[in-house]
Amino acid sequence: MKKYFTLEGFKKLKEELAYLQTDKRKEIADRLEKAIAFGDLSENAEYSEAKESQAFMEGRILELEELISDATVVSANPKTGWVQIGSVILASMDSKKTNAEEFKIVGAEEAAPLEGKISIDSPLGKAFLNKPKGAVVEVDAPAGKIKYKILEIK
Repeated sequence: MKKYFTLEGFKKLKEELAYLQTDKRKEIADRLEKAIAFGDLSENAEYSEAKESQAFMEGRILELEELISDATVVSANPKTGWVQIGSVILASMDSKKTNAEEFKIVGAEEAAPLEGKISIDSPLGKAFLNKPKGAVVEVDAPAGKIKYKILEIK
């Protein structure tokens, strides 16, 4: 299944993978070596912890490799005038720029709502996607329906 990423998000994935495959693997190997030196592995908490960290890290490496192989890197073109993955938009609930919020539309793997990075799979992301500047979108929220007007697409 294809996963969509902005160029920034894709670079972060590759950086994390490189870090885990080099620095982190070496760090855990050193921890294992030290723990083994303590002897009796059956009652060695340091060894157990290092093995658990190693298993977690190797799992994350596999996950990152799969994400990268399935990745589709999308770069937004604000000249199209339509919201797409990678677009940064300014939207407001009351059509005033002073109360506007900035959102970046990203793939699900990059979503960070507290940072304004909205997934294309979220209700808000789905509402914004493929809409032009000036469009009013309606989103079902726990508090009821919320309307946003797209003021700007960057």
